Amino acid sequence: MKTQSVIVMAAFLFLILFPSSGSAVQCSDVLKYLRPCVQYLKNGSGMPPSDCCAGATSLSNAATSSDDKKTVCNCIKNAAQKINPQAQLAQSLAQNCGITLPVPVSPNVDCTKIG
Repeated sequence: MKTQSVIVMAAFLFLILFPSSGSAVQCSDVLKYLRPCVQYLKNGSGMPPSDCCAGATSLSNAATSSDDKKTVCNCIKNAAQKINPQAQLAQSLAQNCGITLPVPVSPNVDCTKIG
């Protein structure tokens, strides 16, 4: 009986200390990070605003695992379908901010190939 209790406790601790792999980035995080970019992507010109680049940088830093990148991809794809960004601005966002985004900002990206 004591051995079973030890095994159960060890399994419990393992689950707490080593959570299952899954996306740590949520769609709400992606939208929060990229919210300052929406007006720029829809109607902007030139360089993106600094708060847009700050959010894009935070998103790039947060999306580290394959699951994170797939989540980010699907969220960006869905958001891009709704806001219909200017293609040129969306494609150049990462470069204009001096970063590398884990996925392109596009309503047509194939998220199955991300990660």
